[in-house]
Amino acid sequence: MLPWLPAHPVRFPPVESALDDPGGLLAAGGELSPAWLLSAYRHGIFPWYSEGQPLLWWSPDPRMVLFPDEVRVRRSLAKRLRNGGFTVTGDRAFEAVIHACAAPRDDEPGTWITDEMAAAYRRLHALGAAHSVEVWQGETLVGGLYGIALGPVFFGESMFSRAPDASKVALACLARTMAAEGGRLIDCQMHTAHLASLGARDIARETFIDYLDEWLDDMPEPRHDTELVFPPPAWSFERLDAARQMPPGATGGGRLEQ
Repeated sequence: MLPWLPAHPVRFPPVESALDDPGGLLAAGGELSPAWLLSAYRHGIFPWYSEGQPLLWWSPDPRMVLFPDEVRVRRSLAKRLRNGGFTVTGDRAFEAVIHACAAPRDDEPGTWITDEMAAAYRRLHALGAAHSVEVWQGETLVGGLYGIALGPVFFGESMFSRAPDASKVALACLARTMAAEGGRLIDCQMHTAHLASLGARDIARETFIDYLDEWLDDMPEPRHDTELVFPPPAWSFERLDAARQMPPGATGGGRLEQ
């Protein structure tokens, strides 16, 4: 039976108790408050549900991750990074990025980024825990992504693209910057061919949790929204654009492939 979480206290069941079908479903209920969300990410859990469903929490096994120094930059993407007319920024347009990510896709009837979900991540952004990467052509926002940054880990939530390879540019610049400045892991949550093409791979959930326990060991358990303490990102979101011109492998930030 799926556990139903009360609003208080902030406490999740062990991730090992997640269901096999649907894979990774851990619990329902709780809240989308900052304390619940930060506790979730710290323990390898994330919210994912559709309009009309209860709040659902997931911890899939295996877990798709991207190690920043393993980002795969093919020659076509490297060319776009250098000569595509893009500019990459961080935290300049969080609201616009999350709005674009929430827009229905051509192959999907709706969106899982509900108004309630978007509002929750805006609160985390105001607190300094949620961040965005933006890709611009001139003054036009053409791609980007957003997620949660805790210490050396970035927990990716969603990305969008309105120009060829724009979302790949966002992820490649984030990975290269993280590799150069102490970032260790990008959580991609679930397997997609798009992310695999950039070097992301599946690891066991147990291994993923071990990484979090090692790198976020000093993060206090966030029990109340008035008692939130979390580590800032190990890298600077202000230097993302410099990663467009970074030679692959110069700082461990990816590898160039045909």
